[in-house]
Amino acid sequence: MGTYMQRYTVKQLAKLSGVSVRTLHHYDEIGLLKPARLGGNRYRYYEAPEVLRLQQILFHRELGFSLQEIAALLDRPGFDRLEALRSHRARLQREAQRYAELVMTIDRTIADLNGKRTMQHTELFKGFSPEKQAGYEQWLIERYGGDMRERIDVSKGQLASLTDAEKARLLEELAQLESDLAEACRRQLPCDSTALDGALTRHRDWVGTMWNRPCPPDEYAGLADLYLSHPDFRARYEALAPGFTEYLAGAMKAHAARASAGT
Repeated sequence: MGTYMQRYTVKQLAKLSGVSVRTLHHYDEIGLLKPARLGGNRYRYYEAPEVLRLQQILFHRELGFSLQEIAALLDRPGFDRLEALRSHRARLQREAQRYAELVMTIDRTIADLNGKRTMQHTELFKGFSPEKQAGYEQWLIERYGGDMRERIDVSKGQLASLTDAEKARLLEELAQLESDLAEACRRQLPCDSTALDGALTRHRDWVGTMWNRPCPPDEYAGLADLYLSHPDFRARYEALAPGFTEYLAGAMKAHAARASAGT
């Protein structure tokens, strides 16, 4: 950072970094980022090493580390700041490539929905990472507990047993079902209409195939709650049609109620 020793008050460092004064005070209190010195007026002053350490803290926060994990890492004997920066760069570059692919997937989907090109349904899922899938699984386990881990493992085992052609067929089937239901949403067909039962029955059967067991009506309604509550599912369905998340969840619950009643 050069030979000039720049000093920052806590307010100046907050403005420079975008981190709030309150957060910097908290980092000081827990020993994560101590100021270089305290002035006679009890002001905190930060210098180049602290600025670099704050950058490392923010990098690790972006990558999902807890404050305790960051403190242990940065204070570890032999911590190499340059090596850490190279590692951050490599990881961010991989993420940038993945996000670029996701943007291309979105662009292709928009073009397809606008009738400007024909998109293979297997293209719909390019760019979605194993890390994201692992995050979804952990979210399900933490939210629903019980035998969710076992059920996820069964579903993953079922998927792993399929050939590439079978997987592609399943993805195409799902994409077509979601497209049909999204079109019903755009046409403003009531979500509790029995006219949707054919598509919803096929959708519930598709879920059962992925679970490697039948999907009971009550669990199908529970799946609708998952779609409503997880932001990534919302983003996916809203891309198909505005309001489609609530529409699909409402349709699934209405269908489940009819199936439970035997109507």
